[in-house]
Amino acid sequence: MRRALANIFWLATKEVRSFLHDFALLGLMIYSFSLAIYAQSQSTSQELRNAAIAIVDEDRSALSRGIAQAFLPPYFKAPVHVTASEVDRLLDTARYTFVLDIPPHFARDVLARRTPAVQVNVDATAAMQAGVGAGYIQQIVTDEAARYAARVDAAPSDPVGLAVHIAYNPNVLTSWFNSIMGIVNNVTMLAIILAGAAVIREREHGTMDHLLMMPLTPFQIAMAKIAGNGAVITVATWLSLTIVVRLLLRIPISGSVPLFIVGVMLYLFFSTSIGIFLGTVARSMPQLGLLYILVAVPMMLLSGGNTPLESMPLPLQYIMQASPSTHFVSFAQAILFRGAGIGVVWPQFAAVVAVAVVFLALALLRFRRVTAASIG
Repeated sequence: MRRALANIFWLATKEVRSFLHDFALLGLMIYSFSLAIYAQSQSTSQELRNAAIAIVDEDRSALSRGIAQAFLPPYFKAPVHVTASEVDRLLDTARYTFVLDIPPHFARDVLARRTPAVQVNVDATAAMQAGVGAGYIQQIVTDEAARYAARVDAAPSDPVGLAVHIAYNPNVLTSWFNSIMGIVNNVTMLAIILAGAAVIREREHGTMDHLLMMPLTPFQIAMAKIAGNGAVITVATWLSLTIVVRLLLRIPISGSVPLFIVGVMLYLFFSTSIGIFLGTVARSMPQLGLLYILVAVPMMLLSGGNTPLESMPLPLQYIMQASPSTHFVSFAQAILFRGAGIGVVWPQFAAVVAVAVVFLALALLRFRRVTAASIG
């Protein structure tokens, strides 16, 4: 046993050295856990920010001026007054996302309780921004009209008051969510690619035959690849959480990072096993890339990191419960967002371990058969 562990350790060390000398994979690793996380967090925001809005003021009343002054940064840019004849051209050329048309006699109709209509023209090519912004515009116009009608500084109270308490993400910033989910998805991506590339690299360089001629078992060779590549990804994950998420993006992490890292190491047994299995099937890196798209991309898209699992069809929910990626996303969100401890996430940990053992056994069986065929 001691000799087997020593063999796995030194082979894993060789894997790390081989990875560090593969500048393409090293660059992919650095980019995936640094610039990619930063860009995903900052460039895919779904909040309304600095939206361009124009106003067609056909009323020219104190109410219409008050509505125009109510559009404030950081949600909206300063409104620009345009004429009705310019609306179609401005929307066609994407100059403005929103064009608000206030009709004539709007203030008079509000005071007379006639419920006048205000037209909002929306460029919905950015569907999320359009939907959120239209809701904000409706709220602003409604509040300003209510203040004007009541002739007071504050809007009249509603019959029911709604007390909203937003937990875990008080400002509802998608950057908080995107950065963590970017790390989670990149763990899966890099684990599969690195483990599969390690198998293909041995075959292409002819070193697999050398390893098989040594007093090593296929189990030791495969476990060394899992341990070596898993260690690299674990360190990269910790550095990304510490440097990129906490220091650069200044995103607070509520839970225990060491507990999350333990979960990452458990999950890596599954994802690196998938990589080794695909590496024994593929004959080259392009083939590995195609198999990755076929296997890993649907697994990540359906794991609950992009849309809640509850929003998916019921049969698909049951199927995805068998995927460790679903449980990985679940305990990652629970630990890092909600500050959950081991008493909360241990069922997800157990599910990951159970499925990982099955896939690890299948990967080792496949690896043993391929190496046996190579010897024969």
